[in-house]
Amino acid sequence: MKYKGSPSFTHAQSDKIGVLITNLGTPQAPNKQALRPYLKEFLSDPRVVEVPRLIWWMILNLVILNIRPSRSAKAYSTVWTEQGSPLMVHTQNQADALRDSLKAKFGDHVVVEFAMRYGQPSVDSVIDSMLQQGVRQLLVLPLYPQYCASTTASTFDAVADSFRQRRWMPGLRFVTHYHDNPDYIDACANKIREHWEQKGSAEKLIFSYHGIPKRYLLNGDPYHCECHKTSRLIAEKLGLEKGQYMTCFQSRFGREEWLKPYTDHTLKALAADGVKSVQVVCPGFSADCLETIEEIGEENRDYFLEAGGERYEYIDALNSDPEHIEMLTNLVGQNLQGWEAILPDPERATRAIELGADR
Repeated sequence: MKYKGSPSFTHAQSDKIGVLITNLGTPQAPNKQALRPYLKEFLSDPRVVEVPRLIWWMILNLVILNIRPSRSAKAYSTVWTEQGSPLMVHTQNQADALRDSLKAKFGDHVVVEFAMRYGQPSVDSVIDSMLQQGVRQLLVLPLYPQYCASTTASTFDAVADSFRQRRWMPGLRFVTHYHDNPDYIDACANKIREHWEQKGSAEKLIFSYHGIPKRYLLNGDPYHCECHKTSRLIAEKLGLEKGQYMTCFQSRFGREEWLKPYTDHTLKALAADGVKSVQVVCPGFSADCLETIEEIGEENRDYFLEAGGERYEYIDALNSDPEHIEMLTNLVGQNLQGWEAILPDPERATRAIELGADR
């Protein structure tokens, strides 16, 4: 096997620390042609869909990819901006703000980049760029507060697959979750308080998280428990009683049972029971995207209002809010402890050239 090298590597360059933040991904455009390869990559991941591969291959390629791309394209077209997809815009802004923050704290020897698990920029291409910049110690931070095999572990798979092809591997650290990190809880609570200061509170605060099949929970995935802990800690910060908030799960796919209660069913039931006002927040999403803007902000709003509700508000994700960036900076700092950028050995380049290296 021929392993990848780093074309711009020189033996005289300074070794650097790298921080790679990642998110799920987005199509390149809100059309069927762009959605098909994106969905194929996403839904082909065995971490995402745990179904025997041959059976799933037939379902995916013969049914889903002939139907879902056009439907998803319509949904994406409603949230697309002049700068691109909201998730891409927010993640780029997060990376830029985090880079500035870490530079102020640690200096120029920290390289900060972002990648998408599916689509572009890919994990492999960004790792390649970081290694070429001299990164020799790499911290990977998936922006999923709650651990789930379908998201966090899948990101680790992508990182591992990238290094499986490479000759050299840096020191590696990987953040698996931060669902109960005090700074994260404070940032979420303060985001809700800020909304309340502008518009007042509602009868119910709904914490909505992306769903997964119930089977994953029964097989040992801690995601369900971590979501509930996040909700409880935020509610405690806000001084809420148990009856004032609920934890629900959105974005079901397929026919099997997923984590309950379902967000859409819950909103319909609340309205039918006489609840007139709700606010929905999605602490599992570090950045606003299709699932928060269209599904929660629009589709579920319609469900609640059509069932008799009168006031529905979605509270934005943390995105690149200053408090979120400060929280991420602190989290990165905690995980970089003990790492220092190594100054170049002045004789390293000389020895390498004497042995035949060209630089």
